[in-house]
Amino acid sequence: MKKPVVIKIGGAILDGYNQGNTSALTALLKVIASLDEQPVVIVHGGGCVVDEMLSQAGLVTEKKNGLRVTPKAHMPIISGALAGSVNKAIVATAASLQLPAVGLSLTDGQMVQCQLSPLQLGQVGEPKPYSSALLDTLLKANFLPIVSSIGALANGELVNVNADDAAVAVCQLLNAELLLLTDVNGVKGTTGEYLTSLNNQQAKQLIDSGVIAGGMTAKVNAALQAANKLRRSIAVASWQSPEQIVDLLNGVNIGTRIQPDGC
Repeated sequence: MKKPVVIKIGGAILDGYNQGNTSALTALLKVIASLDEQPVVIVHGGGCVVDEMLSQAGLVTEKKNGLRVTPKAHMPIISGALAGSVNKAIVATAASLQLPAVGLSLTDGQMVQCQLSPLQLGQVGEPKPYSSALLDTLLKANFLPIVSSIGALANGELVNVNADDAAVAVCQLLNAELLLLTDVNGVKGTTGEYLTSLNNQQAKQLIDSGVIAGGMTAKVNAALQAANKLRRSIAVASWQSPEQIVDLLNGVNIGTRIQPDGC
């Protein structure tokens, strides 16, 4: 079996779906369907859908450094949105393209274990890879696992997990390639240009100067963590060009490659 690729999606690709525009998600899934015997796992967030559902319930969303603060009272809505509405919508779209998708959360098959984040974000989990048995079984049988970023603590409480961190944990679990899809073509430098490569020192400078901010900060930090643990570069690229996935699997550099320390 080929080395798996973990693809993280979120942001506008799911916001568009939520607004009734399925074209971007469909285009991505069509590319995945075209891959020849390539094991793929999709990990997704869906903050746009969560924000809308929380707003409809009269609840206010708070973020710290691009990360969602999750009070316990918000978890029924967040887990319902991500592990329910968003996950099943992606699975249904995949099924319409004859892709044998299976909807999961991080806690299914004990693939990932979580502890509370030390960043004081409320009911937010810090994921650690634990068991690849379920994903291994599904991938060998040519299923497409679609994993929501909802995990659980050791006591059984559900937690919200940053989807970039969730994708990193799944990537570690499978020793897979990792592609973090975002709304832009990569990470921008000080003059607004897209960087082809970024290391830890450069990233720190750009974060400290405010060039990298908001959700991109969390994405870059997650990619740096993955690059260092896997000892290889991680791609951050745009969902608007899903055909780049084929280039990535053929060894072509796409988007911004986040480099491990020492590279």
